[in-house]
Amino acid sequence: MATLSSRPKWFTHFVLLSLMALFLCRPPAFSAAAAPRFEKPVKGKASEILPPQLLSGPHFRVRENVVSYGYMHHYEVDSDFGPFAVTGDFALRKLVKEIGAIAALRNFKKSEAYLNGLKKAASQPVEFAANLITDPVDTISGVPKGIAGLFENVKTGLTTKANPAEDGKVEQALAVSSNKRNLAAQLGVDVYSSNSVLQKELNSVAWAATLGSLTLSAALAPVGGPAVSAVSLTKTAQQMTDVLKDYPPQRLRKMNEQKLLTMGVSRGLAAQFLDHPSYTPTHQTVIVTSLESLSGAKGRDAFVRQALSANDEETANFFMNVAETLRGYQSKTSPIRQISVFGPLTFAKAANGSVLIPLPLDHGIWTERAAQRVPEAMSAYKAAHPDSRKFEAWVTGTVSKGAKEEMGKLAIQVVENVDKRIAFLF
Repeated sequence: MATLSSRPKWFTHFVLLSLMALFLCRPPAFSAAAAPRFEKPVKGKASEILPPQLLSGPHFRVRENVVSYGYMHHYEVDSDFGPFAVTGDFALRKLVKEIGAIAALRNFKKSEAYLNGLKKAASQPVEFAANLITDPVDTISGVPKGIAGLFENVKTGLTTKANPAEDGKVEQALAVSSNKRNLAAQLGVDVYSSNSVLQKELNSVAWAATLGSLTLSAALAPVGGPAVSAVSLTKTAQQMTDVLKDYPPQRLRKMNEQKLLTMGVSRGLAAQFLDHPSYTPTHQTVIVTSLESLSGAKGRDAFVRQALSANDEETANFFMNVAETLRGYQSKTSPIRQISVFGPLTFAKAANGSVLIPLPLDHGIWTERAAQRVPEAMSAYKAAHPDSRKFEAWVTGTVSKGAKEEMGKLAIQVVENVDKRIAFLF
């Protein structure tokens, strides 16, 4: 997630261009003769794309002009807490939740309970209490970056025996991290979000709750409870939510590593994925748990290898949504037996004989590159799996009439708006 001033609008487009060249590509200028065959991205209007609850709210409003890259929408949002820019409908929904959480946390910080906790925290004999509000947030450990450097073991969840005098500091920092995760879970937001405004508010309230002996149930009581309503989740999705709340980052890493090894991913590939700078513990946990749910499916390592091509938050979100779509198909339609990757596409052969192609797109169009890459990927898959006849493209949003017609010629049945059928975590 980016503020409007921190990153140029073309950056996200450029990054995703390199990931998927089918729907994820702005086509070049075409001649009049070619125009009827291919489609160009057009600018949209937020009022025509979004439901009312995402268009505006008590603390935000989405700007009317929406840039479309032919696959995802790019939104600019004005809020009481500054401007934001996000790419993708999922990212916008996440931001709206976060804005509600920021409002709840800031309201709580005006309460008597918080101010009393702050005074109590300030009286505690800790060297780093002064950083409560001002120090930048480390989104991994849940403590300010300057503090995290004092003791590396915060990130491993271990205390040091070499210097017992540091144990108290470590325990306090771990308690802050735990309280921060609990706060995020109560508010329905991702504790590892890149939203720096949200991180600052979570951090300050978690510190006050820890050092000021505040209970988290009391923390949000003055503002009427959680700022956002919880979405109905499947059993697997709810388990992921609980794990992200209960486990510190290093424990998540160990859990995810063991799951990857169990499903046949090599130790080296697992390490590459878990060390990848574009993925947060949330991304990794959702992807790994989703793949784990495909019990007995072959080729899951191929998807993990493909996921290494992510090079920013947007592409990490994309692969996470692909994995969630695989999990959703497994749960709602048919068990998946084998995963294959050809070109930019993921193919999942199911027990019902269909081949799933997950496409987490807001609105896909048929570009010149799509006309080249999609048939290439289909031909490669059919050559390797000649018995495959039925293909289903599950799209989280929609595709144009032209794209649907062209995919139909390739024997691909398009299923739109699957985000209404599948529980996506964030």
